[in-house]
Amino acid sequence: MQDMITMDLNVDIAEGFGVWRIADDDALLTVVSSANVACGFHAGDPGTMRRACVTAVRHGVAIGAQVSYRDLAGFGRRFIDIAPAELVDDILYQLSALRGIAAVSGGRMTYVKPHGALYNAIVTHEAQAAAVVEAVRLFDPSLAVLGLPGSRWLALAEEAGLEAVSEAFADRAYTPEGTLVSRREPGAVLSDPDVVAERAVRFATEGTVVAVDGSVVAARAGSICVHSDTPGALSLVKAVRSGLAQAGVEVASFR
Repeated sequence: MQDMITMDLNVDIAEGFGVWRIADDDALLTVVSSANVACGFHAGDPGTMRRACVTAVRHGVAIGAQVSYRDLAGFGRRFIDIAPAELVDDILYQLSALRGIAAVSGGRMTYVKPHGALYNAIVTHEAQAAAVVEAVRLFDPSLAVLGLPGSRWLALAEEAGLEAVSEAFADRAYTPEGTLVSRREPGAVLSDPDVVAERAVRFATEGTVVAVDGSVVAARAGSICVHSDTPGALSLVKAVRSGLAQAGVEVASFR
């Protein structure tokens, strides 16, 4: 008998701020296996973070820290030429905040995923990638880290002895080089549930994705992401989960 394929399904959570809400966190957390909780630098506030952690614990969802540049106004999607030592401190601050909130919520933070511009920058930015790795290593080297396959971030994390998990994006377009198409480009964000689900199944069963030029690109991953601010995010994650189940893929956290 062929072994069951297992795949993590993660979503960004707690990305509201104060009275502003981006997504239905409670509903999303009934579908996914891992929650990337915003830590207050690109989005999120203490109350939002705590509600997300309490709900994640209730549904058995793994809790991860979604760390970012300090950029509330830009939602963490603007590159910041920050000194590596300062970036280390900013990441340590965010990790400390979420660890405490997860603990009082009855849960445990188990992984780290950079957000937005920081995520994209450390695909190639050696100094910033090394800074984020150093922050995780100093804080808790047992934490897993999520990132783009082939990124300097994951390579340096592995060299530092961290558990590095490759990630794929069901709701984002890919370049022929295996990177994400800039959100400034038309068609960069995908919102058709059927299309997003089909891409997720392909990630899980074939480890490939069709790039914007029609070429087939390797994209092996241990986790699949859907962004909570993508239009119809709840419908997308439900379609992905259903599509994976139909393809014989079990959804479960890598942690």
